[in-house]
Amino acid sequence: MDIIISNTSSKPIYEQITSQIKSMVMKDILKPGDSLPSMRSLAKTLRISVITVQRAYEDLTKDGFIETTVGKGSFISKEHKEIIKEEKQKEIEEHLEQAIDLAKETGVDLSELTKLLKILYEGE
Repeated sequence: MDIIISNTSSKPIYEQITSQIKSMVMKDILKPGDSLPSMRSLAKTLRISVITVQRAYEDLTKDGFIETTVGKGSFISKEHKEIIKEEKQKEIEEHLEQAIDLAKETGVDLSELTKLLKILYEGE
């Protein structure tokens, strides 16, 4: 599992870990039941604090992406498909809100915007 930490990013390190693991799950690189490195192992590999990795794993657990069992480790949740769909839908809504704001600023009406969306969605 390749996680890249950027010291120049405005995102805290735990968020960088969280977002990269979520991305790997959404892209099916990490599949349900796959194990994650132990917190200590990942911290050592990334040369960061175990507390930082713990925070990332706690956030992933809270968001339903991973399940942790004491003595066994952390695994990609088998119940994550709906969570992923919800996450993606939220992201789509954010992008659409930006597009709507831009359309309103430039005078593009709803019918034009709907037509454009349909063309782009259907790939014409």
